[in-house]
Amino acid sequence: MTTTGERARRTVYQDVQESPDFRELRSRLRRFVFPASIGFLVWYLAYVLLASYEREFMATKVLGNITVGLLVGLLQFVSTFAITTLYVRYAERRLDPLAEQIRERIEGTHR
Repeated sequence: MTTTGERARRTVYQDVQESPDFRELRSRLRRFVFPASIGFLVWYLAYVLLASYEREFMATKVLGNITVGLLVGLLQFVSTFAITTLYVRYAERRLDPLAEQIRERIEGTHR
């Protein structure tokens, strides 16, 4: 429990950080970022391991001089753009409205 003196010394940022809305915002962010990061790292590690230990498979020609390794390498870029696009959509739907609500509350009560 906080006393009146402790409450007066607190900053607006400390109050916001302990608010249920901010905790929900952090939770929503983590629900996207952690699985997406883990998924991408596993995908990237698979690429590195395949390139290191499955050279014959990665050297398999698919079309002309295009190999499996080249396609998988290019898919790394595609997956990066896909994750970025998914994050932007997720943020617009699930993060930005709540962040805006928190910002408006801060600006409205601390002017």
